[in-house]
Amino acid sequence: MDTQPIARTASVKEGSEVGRYVYSCNGRKIYEWEQSLEEVNLYIDAPPGKRAADFEISIQSRRVKIGLKGNDRLFIDEPTFSKVNTSESSWYLDSNIIHIIMIKVHRGETWEGALLGRESNGESSDGGLVDTMTKEKIKQDLVLERFQEENPGFDFRGAKFNGEAPDPRTFLGGPMCP
Repeated sequence: MDTQPIARTASVKEGSEVGRYVYSCNGRKIYEWEQSLEEVNLYIDAPPGKRAADFEISIQSRRVKIGLKGNDRLFIDEPTFSKVNTSESSWYLDSNIIHIIMIKVHRGETWEGALLGRESNGESSDGGLVDTMTKEKIKQDLVLERFQEENPGFDFRGAKFNGEAPDPRTFLGGPMCP
């Protein structure tokens, strides 16, 4: 029986889209993810030759399940980092990539990872949560997105933060409107 811990990491993928992070297990990419003020997007490589109708995908308030129809095992069955608005969330298959769009219940909330991972032998993994420095970078990106949204005539692309970025959900007078 193998008792080696499973290496689970979240990191910026070399050559990937800017702003995407990778969750891998034992050196194998499981999915990529990114977020905006309103949503978290998952990108999963689909098996070749499969159509959208071949998949069984369930986006629940606090869980995502992905598998092939007729198969007794799911590829992913994990809790989400935070609450998802299921009525607005969706998925589609495009060029052998499953794209899952999870709409955040709390607009502007900073997710430290897309999914929390699964429990194994009574211990839960970190599910690919980002490190402290990456979390701060994500917060800064979301704050800049909020600045841009609230001040459409200004360009904040080159803006820098002096110190820690504020919480994008609550700074400047309170929670964001949905």
